[in-house]
Amino acid sequence: MNQDIQRPLFRERFYPRERRSVPVAREFVRQALTEWGVAGRAEDVLLCVSELATNALLHGVPPGRGFGVWVWLTGDGALRVEVHDSGDGYPCVPDAGEGWDESGRGLLLVEALADKWGVGEREPGKIVWCEFAGVGPPPGAERGEAARARRVPGA
Repeated sequence: MNQDIQRPLFRERFYPRERRSVPVAREFVRQALTEWGVAGRAEDVLLCVSELATNALLHGVPPGRGFGVWVWLTGDGALRVEVHDSGDGYPCVPDAGEGWDESGRGLLLVEALADKWGVGEREPGKIVWCEFAGVGPPPGAERGEAARARRVPGA
């Protein structure tokens, strides 16, 4: 029996430790979403990309290093965004009122907008990720440019 297995669509990009990397990362994900036919919750996804990339830039990228953004759409239409950095520390959602004058709301937004989020290990550093369920085309749907997108290694 030959069964066609739908592999997830995948893109990744590396960014230097520069302020302009955040909008460039957001545009990278916007382009992937457009090519994959993802319209639902796209603005939520892009806001989360901005927040995670900003956190990596401010807290997770030592001088001389950068951060990576991975995004993929699985066969069941879920979208996952990962931001890889090489910094120490473990991000968490701050308690209400804890240093919120200038910052501290980014992970609150990610927590509110994404269906799931979390932190994974990598050496060195960490991976901060978020997921959005059911935002992509149904399994087996024609995806145009998506058919030429890079596939997740080993998936």
